[in-house]
Amino acid sequence: MKSDFKRLGDYIQLVDVRNKDMAVTRLLGININKEFMPSVANVSQTDLSRYKVIKKGLFACNVMHVGRDERIPIAFYTDDGPSIISPAYVMFAIKGGELLPEFLMMHFHRPEFDRYAGYICDSSIRGGLEWERFCEIEIPIPDIDKQRKYVALYKALQKNQQVYEKTIGDLQLICDSFIDDLKKRLTLEYLGTYIRPIEVRNIEGNVSLFQGISNNKHFMTPKQIGVNIIAAKVVQGGQFAYNRATTRNGDKISIAYRTGDTCAVSAAYQVFEISKPDSLLPEYLLLWFTRSEFDRYARFKSEGSAHEFFDWDNMCNVMLPIPSIEIQKSIVAIHHTLETRKRLNIQLKSQIQKLCPILMRGVVENMA
Repeated sequence: MKSDFKRLGDYIQLVDVRNKDMAVTRLLGININKEFMPSVANVSQTDLSRYKVIKKGLFACNVMHVGRDERIPIAFYTDDGPSIISPAYVMFAIKGGELLPEFLMMHFHRPEFDRYAGYICDSSIRGGLEWERFCEIEIPIPDIDKQRKYVALYKALQKNQQVYEKTIGDLQLICDSFIDDLKKRLTLEYLGTYIRPIEVRNIEGNVSLFQGISNNKHFMTPKQIGVNIIAAKVVQGGQFAYNRATTRNGDKISIAYRTGDTCAVSAAYQVFEISKPDSLLPEYLLLWFTRSEFDRYARFKSEGSAHEFFDWDNMCNVMLPIPSIEIQKSIVAIHHTLETRKRLNIQLKSQIQKLCPILMRGVVENMA
């Protein structure tokens, strides 16, 4: 062991507080990006009194299948209010005053840490990591002042990103409020008055770019391409397409507006375009389609038995406010800014995550 590399178990201790009085109901899990997230587990018939209560300043990790995932899902809890986590998770706290929890979390973000954790896993199918072996991991621990400097730099970057993220929430509120106000002030109109179906098939097979549509309202590379490519429907720039099937689609409808090259989609999809471009902007219509309210409506109106569909008649019966083109352009401009900032925020978070291992590499090199 290098002189400044310390045994992790000498600085941490297990914590096991159960939800005995059922006072906490917010259930969280941990993703491979080492972040807490709302759990997707169905716990309707589960005894939540067995679950562990995590509070601010504690760590939690899932050590059951580290070898399989090649990462150890581990996160530092910073929320003021408590939450509950799976009883299978390990929960621990820093003991003593020689190690900052934020500095330790920076070390956990290193890919070298994940690789080593996977290397020392047991021989089970999933590759679990026993607590005793976890405690034997050696980590670089410089003096507390140096730790504070690294943490301060990292937290400053995080704070800037969080401030930027807040502006996204503000813009989202403006967009939502704008639309809600239009619904109150204007008479709702049938969408069918403004759109028409398109039935162009790839008969000669000239279109070689095949696309699917995600429930996030984007065209994407399809999971599979049908054998009968000449039956596929052609979607040109300026047209919409959507998957009429809404069963098992995450309670969303897969619909998108084509702005790129001409593509072909499944014959089961519906393609359409705006028939009155002087009265309805496609970008404004897409903004309407991206609202969770529309997803709920489409799912509610879908018809069928084993498979449910939101057919063309259902789409034509959608009612929405259609303001002047000038107002539509205004809200679309705000929405474009919102979407741009969302993309930039994702890039910023990714860059900060990549920077963390670089900072920690500097710690290790300076201690070598």
